[in-house]
Amino acid sequence: MINKTITSLILSALFLVYSPSLNAQEKKQAAAPKFHKEFTEYFNRPVSKFFNQNNGARRKSTQMRYIPATSSFCEKDTKVMMMRIDPTDSAGAGRGPEICSKNYTYYGSYSARIRIPEAKTVQPNVGAVVGYFTYNMERAKGLSEIDWEWLIADPEIVYIGTWTGKSNNLQRIGRIINLAEGKIYECVYHSRADGGKHHKLTGRQNQPETVPAIKDYNAAKRFYTYGFDWYPDRLVWWILHPETEERIVLWDYQGSTPDFSGIPDNKTRYLLNFWHTNNWPVHTNPKSIEKPKYPYEVEIDWMSYEPFDID
Repeated sequence: MINKTITSLILSALFLVYSPSLNAQEKKQAAAPKFHKEFTEYFNRPVSKFFNQNNGARRKSTQMRYIPATSSFCEKDTKVMMMRIDPTDSAGAGRGPEICSKNYTYYGSYSARIRIPEAKTVQPNVGAVVGYFTYNMERAKGLSEIDWEWLIADPEIVYIGTWTGKSNNLQRIGRIINLAEGKIYECVYHSRADGGKHHKLTGRQNQPETVPAIKDYNAAKRFYTYGFDWYPDRLVWWILHPETEERIVLWDYQGSTPDFSGIPDNKTRYLLNFWHTNNWPVHTNPKSIEKPKYPYEVEIDWMSYEPFDID
């Protein structure tokens, strides 16, 4: 009996000694980042396999903000994810509807077929943004963001670029393009370190130097397929021509600025959101910062991701 008691005590002691290390190992495995494999999300189910719905700062019911597998307003045979802004939303990214990938993504080819809201004819000074982008902030490496953005007061204009750097020194490379006119308004970089002063990009950072006009381009009138290809030393933003499906390169960014590369190099998340801005007007209309008056909707036909095999 005494021997059994001693044996039991020894086993209990061993369990206590090894349990913390086992728990630590399990926690480490649980904390290991998960990455998406190749996928295309068609949003034809009530719950997405690849994306979560974020409810912003509101924490209210998502019923009227996210409507999956519903008919598009402009293509009746196309089922879409419809994301609806609420006119009572406060200003700021993430305060409106937003979907975010369940796992991480990294170097690869990203694309989506999107139609932004028609608002210019009913509220020309509306301040609202549709963002199609990647995002992740890490303490060691800083921000990893690659984006397409539309300020819906002018659906002929697109904003493309990246944000990198740590929170105390965010860095931006960006282009503003009028696709209906084939006009590049600016191609610049800036950082918090030099007070946000805009510097023109030239040479390898400014290719192509011109882009063709897409006849009747209007991101609110029809769907377009947008994409970007993310490499360790290169970023390519592109659009498919709606009639010919020709791939039109809008920016083939290589090299680096004098101060930073401009190319994110850490894992990220894959997102699309829609939110009110009260301090960022579209390039062609400095008055376009009004609160949305109506529950405008963005439509997403599909979103895809194809990781690159890069050592």
